[in-house]
Amino acid sequence: MSTPALLRTVLIAASALLAMPACVESRTNEPAPPRAVAPRGPLGADEQANIELFKRVSPSVVHITTLETQRDMFSMNVMQVPRGTGTGFVWDDKGHIVTNFHVIQGGSAARVTMADQSSFPAKLVGAFPDRDLAVLKIEAPQGKLAPIAVGASRELQVGQRVYAIGNPFGLDQTLTMGIVSALNREIESFNGRTIRGVVQTDAAINPGNSGGPLLDSAGRLIGVNTQIASPSGASAGIGFAIPVDEVNRIVPRLIRDGRFVRPAIGITAGPPNLARALGLPRGVPIVEVGNGSPAAKAGLQSFRRERGGGVVQGDVITAINDEPVADLDDMLSQLERRAPGDSVTLTLWRGGQQRKQAVVLAAGE
Repeated sequence: MSTPALLRTVLIAASALLAMPACVESRTNEPAPPRAVAPRGPLGADEQANIELFKRVSPSVVHITTLETQRDMFSMNVMQVPRGTGTGFVWDDKGHIVTNFHVIQGGSAARVTMADQSSFPAKLVGAFPDRDLAVLKIEAPQGKLAPIAVGASRELQVGQRVYAIGNPFGLDQTLTMGIVSALNREIESFNGRTIRGVVQTDAAINPGNSGGPLLDSAGRLIGVNTQIASPSGASAGIGFAIPVDEVNRIVPRLIRDGRFVRPAIGITAGPPNLARALGLPRGVPIVEVGNGSPAAKAGLQSFRRERGGGVVQGDVITAINDEPVADLDDMLSQLERRAPGDSVTLTLWRGGQQRKQAVVLAAGE
């Protein structure tokens, strides 16, 4: 086809396109109408249970802000500034609030914010760092104090459903759900002591949840959330809670005495390398017996050097009430379950001989 003929064909085609009616829809400035909302049926029974649990328990959960004192560098005025936040819960109608020791550690003061956003200054009643527990007290109207229901951790089973309410990352009143993943875990407290019988859960626990309640499906307290295992510092599905049986044993004594008084035998324990060097059995070797102590009254004897350089055999505590004692931490944990004035039977090893000796526990320092 010649160039003039090709040009005529193109012009004819273009004229035909221009003559076609427009197919583009007309546009207006009005938005399209919203989609109709599809009806939904009633909430499931498990959803209703979750909602009711949160409504019932959340008034017992509080937000704790720890304060520290600072001096303004220009005016030299002393002021209190936020140091950190955590969670706690109402223990009784007298205003006692339970939380983790590490939530308030290092602070000079604290404020407690209730679920209705009312806020009260708090004073420290007592703390037991060995179990990462502390008790605060606020002066609030009884109508604002909803004590949490207390359950029992000895009844827990792996696989049962649990709930955590807290203030992760400062976000008030957050509910998460999971199961009991394991029981009788051991974790290290912030002062190096071992906390035994710990509840492990996969309910999401994040920074700020510390000190908050772990609940069973009836809304009862079964633990105090304390730590997470996470390389990133956020929830990785492994959280730990101090069992409520331990909490219920310690908190009343903190409220009564302002501190947890551990019963004592009145001995000083030898270091682990002493037991290894002398080939001693597992237990607590005694290197000092306090004057007038229960151990002295019971005739316990310490390891010591004689003038010729040899070692005089002393006693090794291998069991308390027939429950084996592996080391000093183990012995302290057993004593903490008892009170001053209680009588216990020690199993003692000395020079290859074993005997039992009754001892009346005294108040520790």
